[in-house]
Order: sequence, then C-alpha cells, then structure tokens
Amino acid sequence: MAAIGVHFGYTCACVAIFKIVGIAAKQGQVRNAANTVVKVKQVLGRSFSDPETQSHSARTKCRVSLDEKPYYEITAGEQTQLIAPEDVAKLIFYKMKETAQSALGADVRDAVITVPFEFAQAQKQALRDAAEAAGFHVLRLIHEPAAALLSYNIGQESSSGKSHVLVYKLGGTSLSVTVLQVSGGMYRVLSTHTDHSIGGESFTQALAQHLASEFKRTFKHDVSSNARAMLKLMNGADMAKHSLSSLGSANCFVDSLHDGIDFDCNVSRARFELLCSALFNRSISPIRALVEQSGLSPSSINTVVLCGGSARIPRLQQMIREMFPDVDLLTSAPPDEVIAVGAALQAGLLVGREGLGPEDESVTVDVSPADILVKEVDESGAELFTVLLPSGTPLPARRHHVLSGPGHSSSLCLEIYQRFVSEHPEKLSKVKMAHTASDFTLMFIRSLTQTQLWFKLRLSALTALFQTVFNGNYSQDSG
Repeated sequence: MAAIGVHFGYTCACVAIFKIVGIAAKQGQVRNAANTVVKVKQVLGRSFSDPETQSHSARTKCRVSLDEKPYYEITAGEQTQLIAPEDVAKLIFYKMKETAQSALGADVRDAVITVPFEFAQAQKQALRDAAEAAGFHVLRLIHEPAAALLSYNIGQESSSGKSHVLVYKLGGTSLSVTVLQVSGGMYRVLSTHTDHSIGGESFTQALAQHLASEFKRTFKHDVSSNARAMLKLMNGADMAKHSLSSLGSANCFVDSLHDGIDFDCNVSRARFELLCSALFNRSISPIRALVEQSGLSPSSINTVVLCGGSARIPRLQQMIREMFPDVDLLTSAPPDEVIAVGAALQAGLLVGREGLGPEDESVTVDVSPADILVKEVDESGAELFTVLLPSGTPLPARRHHVLSGPGHSSSLCLEIYQRFVSEHPEKLSKVKMAHTASDFTLMFIRSLTQTQLWFKLRLSALTALFQTVFNGNYSQDSG
C-alpha cells in the first residue's frame, strides 16, 4: 500500500511525488478574480471574529459572510453559493490525492499531513477533517519544521550527540524561522517566529510595481490602479522571479496589458535584488534575535535547512550564508518540496514500508505551539494567568497545579487559555466534567479548601485530573 506526504501551504500544496497545484488557479485569477479563493489556509479552523479572518476578508477578492464561521460568497451564473474554507481545503486535498494516484498508478489513502508550528488545535482538526473528507486516511499530523529535518535525515543517523538546527521557511505569504535541538533522534523546538506580513508574494509585488513603472515610462499609461492589469503583471513578475533564481536575467512578456498594448521587459538579477533590498533585510532580521532567544549564538547552529519556494532566491541564500559562515546550508532538495518529502518519509515509516527512509525507525516529538495558561482571580478580584505549559513543551506532557481558596467555597469553575508570542491570552476552553453541564461548574456539598490539578496535554485534547481535599478527605474526578 502506498503512502504519501502532503504539505498544505498558504499558496500552493505539494505531495511528496513532487507535483504542485495552485498555478492554474493563480493564473485564472486574472479572468475570474471575484470567484478565485486564495490563502484559504489562513482562515481554516478560525471563527469569523478572529482578527486573522478579518484581515483575510479585507484582502481577499471573495466576500466572507458571517454564519457562525467564515464563508466565501461565490457566484456561479445567477446563483450565489456560500463555500466554507473546509470545503475549499477538501478540494485541494482531493486534487493532491488525484495527482498522487496518477503518478503512482495505484490508489492512495494513507497520508501524513504537515501543519505550521503555530496552528491551534481547531486549525489542526479542520485540516485533518478536510483531508479525511477528501478520502485520505490521516496517519499523523506533523509540524513543518520536523518534516524538514526528516527530509534530510537529520538526527536519524545517530542515536547520540546533540546539535542545533535552524529551519528557515519563506513561503508565498509567510516567513517562519524555527530553532530546534536534535538529541538522540529527538527534536525539541527551542524557539519559533512566524510573520504573515512578508513572503514570496511581497517580492513579486515589488517586481510588478517596477514593471508598471516601466510601462508608464514607455507608453505613458499608468496601470497601477487597474486591478486586471496588475494581476497580469503579478503573473508575469512571478514567472520572471522564478527564472532569476537560476538565470542572470529574465524576460517578462504580458499580452495586451492595457488598451491592446503588449508589454515586453527584461529584468536583470541585479535590478531585482536592488528593488527588493528592503525585503531581503526584513526576511533575515528575525534570525539573529531568534537564535539569541534560544540562548544560542550563530556559531552554535550546526545546520540550516531552507524551505519554501522563495528560499531559492540566490541573494537570500547568500545573506544567510554570511550570517552562518561555518554552517552547512542544506539546499540540495528543492526548498518547496522539502517539507512534503519529510512527511512522505514519516508516512513510509508508519505504514511499515522499507526503503523510504532510514532503517531505524524515527520518532518525531510534537510540542505545544503556545503557552497553556489557567486563569485565576486573586483576593482583590484581579485576573491572574498562570503558565502551566510553556510553548515548546514536548507532548504529551503532565503538569501539577494547586488552587487554594477560602473554606466556605462550594464550587469551582476553571478556564484554560492559550497564548502565542506577543499576543493576549485566548480562551482555549472550559474544562468539562464527564456527564455534566457544558459550563463545567463543580458543586460540592462540603466546604472546598484546596484543589490539586494534574493537567495532561496530548496532541488531540487537554484533560485534567482533580483531587479535591475536604477537611482531610479527598475525591477524584477527571474531565
């Protein structure tokens, strides 16, 4: 039975057999922008009121309607349909499955799916549900940095020794940098940084603006406010950008850009690097701070792994090499396929296939992408947040926490929160008791003096074990 790895990206998706989808839809956006759904991964598993959803709604060409969760409003002829992000993801996964089966000549069901490190549980579940709805049997969800390391067999060839690896991923619409410690074949995330304000499209936009300026200089027409013309220039700039990763210059030709005028322009790699110099600096600026945040220095990093299609850009690779002059910069595998390959290796191990990966079975340790906190109230009534599990904690994990209160208390309501870097705590859930109301309020006949809590965080859920002390006696419940 064949098993594959799927990297579900923000702009493109990739299976480990190196087939990519998304280009046709991107080019078709010129003809049908209003009905082209882009960057669906950003809203997958999010509520309509989520700031990320609101930002996506403001940028996308499709309107998002409120119906407890976001929906795309798609017009087909005279009819308007509401399409959920999960349905769009399902179509992409179905295309991935179809592509893999065409290449392998056999049915494919088993798959390992990669997820960004910062994905919350609801987003992971939405991605899993979409994959299963498309006909996949999801063997496991693994984090993208771990998949990148697996693709290069990092930490699998030796069961001893310790090293530090930096995974640099510059995708279409996001930048992600992660520092991991590899020890005995185990991966531990020390620190991570994600920025959705910069990605490969930022470089494409800079080049498209330059092409618009060249068109204005040559033909005296300003197309910068013409959405259709700019989409054409974006497609042309994107192809030119890809060519400049391997060539010294690239030709950009756009048929009938404006008023029937064909536009032809040659761009050199030096010009492209000059136009995007500020973007290059922004792209590497988080690296040094992240390494220091991990308690390391650049000389402590043993290996740098490049991921994402935009990591192909020669100038970017040169700047990273200058930052880590004595470090192995792994670029032998195509950066936009690295994560999918790692997922495929993991899938091969999980289904017991030989020859897809190292002979010794590897173990990937998932960690908490966010701080897990419990909300308490002090004597003055002020809210206090206590960190139970800091981000980067290997999972599954178990923590012990004691809540104390006055002897006359007869109930307890507990709220669990998650907090990503530089964000306010976001309610994860109220801990629920089995066979009780959803609000989860523990009612006790006798006075409550102290409650000890053991928290267990797994990949799928957060559970709690309560040991409630009543004047020397105790009872145990779980939720």
